[in-house]
Amino acid sequence: MTLENLLRLHKGEELLRQKALNLITSDADLVLHINIVQQTMDMANMLRQFKTEDEDLKVIQIFGMRIFNAFAASIKLVMVGYSQNSALIMRDILETVFLLDMFSTDKSSISTWRLTEDSERNKKFGPPKVRIILDARDGFTQKRRAERYKAFSELASHPTMKSNYLLRHEPDGDAFIGPFIEHKMLKIMLTEMGSLACEASTNLDIFFPDTWNEVKLARENYSQSRNDWLQNFLH
Repeated sequence: MTLENLLRLHKGEELLRQKALNLITSDADLVLHINIVQQTMDMANMLRQFKTEDEDLKVIQIFGMRIFNAFAASIKLVMVGYSQNSALIMRDILETVFLLDMFSTDKSSISTWRLTEDSERNKKFGPPKVRIILDARDGFTQKRRAERYKAFSELASHPTMKSNYLLRHEPDGDAFIGPFIEHKMLKIMLTEMGSLACEASTNLDIFFPDTWNEVKLARENYSQSRNDWLQNFLH
């Protein structure tokens, strides 16, 4: 068995990683997106260190770990040129964030989610149901959550006619096999990632015990990155 082709592919990916780093460091917007993602991962890492016997809080800690790993994988993929695969993982983050958002204002639903049988859990807490609950809570009627979830599904998660869009250097160009880095695509991906990170960290922050002074600095750093991101991109 030879690994020559895989090693060549890895070498090419590392060259693309450096290209992505150069693009990020020269673009202030991309730096802000990366910063909020890093701070969100720090928040998730801090939350999982809190010692607790509260089974509901343990669920949130596991969600934080899932979000940490998903962002790590999604960044790794986008930085070496696999935008479609990175977006597939972002849909997982979006689904987790929606659940966190619901739990943040209805903490009693955590134990219900935790104790419900698998067959019933999907009926009560499946992605469509959670989106309906959140839209009703917020008074939203335009179903933007559903549209966002659908976009991730069509572009990355399912083989559809739109699933080749993230394989193109240009919107009207041909699909490309293998990894590639192009500034416009990188910006699209990191912009969405930054938005997801802002939502994830906002909801994770709600579950930090107010008496836990050890995380004060991490929360302050997160708050600054979040404010910087919101000032620049929330219009």
